[in-house]
Amino acid sequence: MISQTTIQQILGRLDIIDVVGAFVKLKRRGTNYLGLCPFHNEKTPSFTVSPAKEIYKCFGCGRSGNTISFLMEHEKYSYVDALKWLANKYGIEIEETFQSDEQRQQQQSADSLYIINNFAREFFSRMLFDTEEGQDVGLAYFKERGFREEIIQKFQLGYSPEKRDAFTKEALAQQYSSESLLKTGLVVNRNEQLQDNYRGRVIFPIHNHSGKVLGFGARILKSNDKAPKYINTPENEIYIKSKILYGSYFARQAIDKADECLLVEGYTDVLSLHQAGIENVVASGGTSLTPDQLRLIRKYSSNLTIIYDGDAAGVKAALRGLDLALEEGLNVKLVLIPDKEDPDSYVNKIGAAAFTRFVEKSKKDFILFQLEVALKDAGSDSTKKAEVVNRMAETISKINKAEDFTKQQDYIKQCSEILKIDEGGLHTLVNKFIRDRIVTMERKLPFEEAKHHEQNARQAAETNYDDATFNLLFKDELQEREVARILLEYGTKKWNDERLVSEYIFDEMIDESLIDNQQVIRLIHVFKDMLQRDAGTLNKNYFVYHEDRDLSALAVSLLNAPYEESEHWRGEYSQSSGYTKSLFEQPYENFIRAVAKDNEKELMRYLKMDEDRTTEVVDSAINYLKLRKVKRMLLENQLDLEKPHTKEEYTMLHQTHDHLKQMEIGLTRKMGTVIIK
Repeated sequence: MISQTTIQQILGRLDIIDVVGAFVKLKRRGTNYLGLCPFHNEKTPSFTVSPAKEIYKCFGCGRSGNTISFLMEHEKYSYVDALKWLANKYGIEIEETFQSDEQRQQQQSADSLYIINNFAREFFSRMLFDTEEGQDVGLAYFKERGFREEIIQKFQLGYSPEKRDAFTKEALAQQYSSESLLKTGLVVNRNEQLQDNYRGRVIFPIHNHSGKVLGFGARILKSNDKAPKYINTPENEIYIKSKILYGSYFARQAIDKADECLLVEGYTDVLSLHQAGIENVVASGGTSLTPDQLRLIRKYSSNLTIIYDGDAAGVKAALRGLDLALEEGLNVKLVLIPDKEDPDSYVNKIGAAAFTRFVEKSKKDFILFQLEVALKDAGSDSTKKAEVVNRMAETISKINKAEDFTKQQDYIKQCSEILKIDEGGLHTLVNKFIRDRIVTMERKLPFEEAKHHEQNARQAAETNYDDATFNLLFKDELQEREVARILLEYGTKKWNDERLVSEYIFDEMIDESLIDNQQVIRLIHVFKDMLQRDAGTLNKNYFVYHEDRDLSALAVSLLNAPYEESEHWRGEYSQSSGYTKSLFEQPYENFIRAVAKDNEKELMRYLKMDEDRTTEVVDSAINYLKLRKVKRMLLENQLDLEKPHTKEEYTMLHQTHDHLKQMEIGLTRKMGTVIIK
């Protein structure tokens, strides 16, 4: 792991305008910057960057975050990769925290493989462009396939010479170890001699999500019945075939923007579609889709369109992994290329525009297509038809996310019509598969956890809360978020000579049971912990750039507000009246409330200096939490009153009710609100 010292150095050097501006053209607008959102297609800029808060927000698609999360979203980096990118940009040397000997060896081995692969990529590219053999054989092959030089260079294609040990000699001369070279698969040991593994083949480097070369695919050019058409890198520390999709590094942004991933089989399919301007495409390498590959697609988009050959083998390949895709929550469509073509040849045959139209027009629903193929195979055999019914019911049961319930019901209806069976019967069968899966999962739960679930369910049933109860209990979660925002904005300021604002809040809050939002509770815990351990480094940026992405996202959302005071407003009110804070600095809900009331006086109150409002804002939030506690106690007392009691118990409950009502009235007077009910 990267040490905290290095992380703090990186955070100290960060400039969000500098980093985001490298990917988005930004124009200054008041104290902030505006540009076209890189996460969705828009013509009117709604992507706002605040250098003061070091956050961005798109008011079109809703994306928001900090400098690090921008790199993670835009470049699809992990947190560590984003930090390494920033360290490299600012020339900061990365210091690693303590690792065990085994971890250190694994890391060193992985680093060695990356270094050798990069050296090999440069070697193969040089052989392709700078040698006579490479130009006559390798480059001629690529150009014969119709690939332009810019695509060849973009995907860093290469050529391995026919000479037995051309690469091996050069690699050994660079002091790369024989052991590491063998592990990469670039070199093999034959008859106690090291020699090149990819001789006379064109080379397709395979990149990870950050552009590093994981391994290679090597295609033979001469006809040879004994040699395989393709050789791929053997699995090692960095090359794990089940976790790789060819072209994902070059397609990630296009998939994100189009909100659709096109999946093809081969390397050349990806190259041809990219060359035609269709860039949201990756290849599976002709193997069955794995859960890791599907999760990689899901990271970019929930919409997957599989484009395979229309022959029997293509159909069979397309249907593999369907259930896994459904379990991952992907919306899957299928396009079959006609006339014994593949995506590579077909896009070259009909052109990019026609190919795009063909894909849109030819998309088949994956489940219904599977049913169509299965019924065709079953023919008039009643036993096989029964198997089809069971198979379809099991497939539909895999659509198990709550938000996809309607989709599942639609499939039951459509499939029952096609199969000519009772819809209720198919529904029952689907539910049976769902129940069986739940039972299987529950068996895996530890006994105590299962017991805990049962207790919770029983208590919920006994309490019998209705919707009104929950509306009262969970009224306005915005106020919980307001407490968290206050901690970020004012927490390290002095409340008085003896304590900080955060210490005052924690003393007055009584207990955390007043808060339901688990993210807010997590923020409070982290704040308390840092307050005790290292209060000097505690500020809102500590949370904005926190390594816990959920905590960071919460901090960013709390500090976001969609409006900024205009130059006229600032000149008219701020300078003459002493109101200097922009609306970007204010809680959004307060602003909306003031605007909704069309109350200039109240609106101006929310534009006052933060320092002037600290006491008012903090006390308001604390009093609300106290009021919520009282309301909960009133509700519990009321529910208790509805049960049978002795006369003395009723008297006690009524006295408790009166006492709580007085507390409620006192708090609402402090807050300047009115009790409606």
